[in-house]
Amino acid sequence: MTLSQKQIGTRIQKLRKQKGFSQEEIAKLIGISRPSFVQIENGKRNVDIQEMAALANVLEFSIDAFLAEDFHIENRSKIQQDEEKKNSPEIRISVPKFNREKFENVLLYILERCAGKPNIGETTINKLLYFCDFNYYELYEEHLTGASYKKMSFGPVPQRANSIIIQMINQGKIERIKTEYFGYHQTRFLPLKKANLTKLSAAELIVIDNVIQQMSDWNANKISEYSHKDMPWLATEMGEKISYNLAFYRELPYSVRVYDENHE
Repeated sequence: MTLSQKQIGTRIQKLRKQKGFSQEEIAKLIGISRPSFVQIENGKRNVDIQEMAALANVLEFSIDAFLAEDFHIENRSKIQQDEEKKNSPEIRISVPKFNREKFENVLLYILERCAGKPNIGETTINKLLYFCDFNYYELYEEHLTGASYKKMSFGPVPQRANSIIIQMINQGKIERIKTEYFGYHQTRFLPLKKANLTKLSAAELIVIDNVIQQMSDWNANKISEYSHKDMPWLATEMGEKISYNLAFYRELPYSVRVYDENHE
């Protein structure tokens, strides 16, 4: 089940009221403005994973339980809540933390494998990075590069990519060239240094290789159209950050994780 923004907002509002917080107080605690928080409660704004993690900490709920279809709010006393908190294991929430070194090495590795293909321009590279990151997170519930992706009209785009690419060009790691592909202007990147494979685990390389094998022969239009049907992109408002947690709502052919059919 995929929750709508309205359902998420309603659940957050009920939890906030149960805990006795005002909208202003919660907004300050999770680091956003009150109008933004009001939009969340009214179902007008998406909640990214960092905000969800902060809400889970402040309002004391499990993200997995919160997103479940049968989630309900119990009217428990403060004593009962404190007792449960003492006796229950700590809930682990994976919050994206950007790893610049890993991002650079993933980009260099993709370029090593794909830069010679005439279809591999900037748009395609951005989508390959996106699927590497989100496929790895769906499989292992850990972040590959931890890059933040924003929903744009032409597909997901890593937010720090442009500044990192400029610095990599200045450092002599990659070269930017302008070409034409079927009559369209194309920005391409060539690797001038090899990726440091000691910075990438075997599992990470397998995920990256699978993405390259599946998508590196697609042109920019095909890979953009494909990304537009992926649940994390679909469930995000235009211009907002795409939550990694939405990868768990994927269905075939996008889902890369084999789920236990007997699991309830």
